[in-house]
Amino acid sequence: MKGQWIGNYTGSSPGMIIVNVDERSTHYQGVAYLHESNPAIPSTAASFKTSKKERSFRFRTDVILPINPGTGLVDLWDNIEQLYPGAGVSVHADVEGSWDEARLTLRWNTDAGVTGTCELPRSKAEQPSELAALGKQWSDYKAYVATLEGRRYLFRGQNGPWRLRTSFHRSGRANLARFLTEDIPALRRHLSARTKHVFNLQFPDENGAFFNLVQHHGYPTPLLDWTYSPYVAAFFAYRGISNEQAAQAQPNDKVRIHVFDQAQWQADLPQPLQLLSSWLHVSIGEFLAIENERMIPQQAASTVTNVDDIEAYIRSKELSSGKTYLTALDLPIHDRKEVLRELGYMGITAGSLFPGLDGACEELRERNFDI
Repeated sequence: MKGQWIGNYTGSSPGMIIVNVDERSTHYQGVAYLHESNPAIPSTAASFKTSKKERSFRFRTDVILPINPGTGLVDLWDNIEQLYPGAGVSVHADVEGSWDEARLTLRWNTDAGVTGTCELPRSKAEQPSELAALGKQWSDYKAYVATLEGRRYLFRGQNGPWRLRTSFHRSGRANLARFLTEDIPALRRHLSARTKHVFNLQFPDENGAFFNLVQHHGYPTPLLDWTYSPYVAAFFAYRGISNEQAAQAQPNDKVRIHVFDQAQWQADLPQPLQLLSSWLHVSIGEFLAIENERMIPQQAASTVTNVDDIEAYIRSKELSSGKTYLTALDLPIHDRKEVLRELGYMGITAGSLFPGLDGACEELRERNFDI
């Protein structure tokens, strides 16, 4: 049941529903956002947990809260009541349903007599990418990126042609409210003893810097790392692949570099930078480099998102707008040695991108050992 489930519901009134579910030790826990098609009816959110980890379930939700249409955040009814004359919000809902590997089925009835039902497909985030990539040789890649407008695009290198997905969602988590109330306070308590700067998470700039710091040190977050440099992206595409693996690679074995038209994306879509937004979003941010020496040499930027399958979400926006935001370039794995040698001539090495002992040792290992 864990993961993100998205689809439409019917009943007393139709709309779109987003269900984010985490697996706990003895039960499932999450939140559902119901976005009403009728603008005269408030959209709502309800947290819930099941009593057990069974395929069929019944539960009563926590208190149902309205969503503020101006912010996309959960709010108190008193703050938005004037926007919905004659309407109201139920207190709770009794829900029953079932799930399997393909779908989640829900039926509910609220204390105010509101009914609904939905059958939601499982996210395709774990399936192979459906993005048609441009196959390139290294020389073709360099010629291609030379034609792109500087600073308009973000680049991301990956060892394979996988879908874009944050480390948070790859871990099987989906409930960002839990991430903010449990993970982040624990991280701050532990890391404050190891950083010179004590982060004040009440300030957005410091909050973003803290998220970026833990992301760069391996903690799963709902951030996805990008760079303004197509050559830094190429380094990360080949990093983690050994020379032996590259020598044994087949001609169709590829690394992938995503190219994201971030300037057009920001011009066309809201960028809330809010993890608890009830609206699906992929927002672009550049954070302060507090305690994070890697950001500047990596020419780093990040996307912040509450979306599990980022590729499918971007594709849906492309279909509705008729524009192209995301493209992919695949390079042969067997070219690894040539590419990293040339990137080294450019000054793009582990030592330059990861200031400190780890980066220096990784660079020297690459130089002195044929592994």
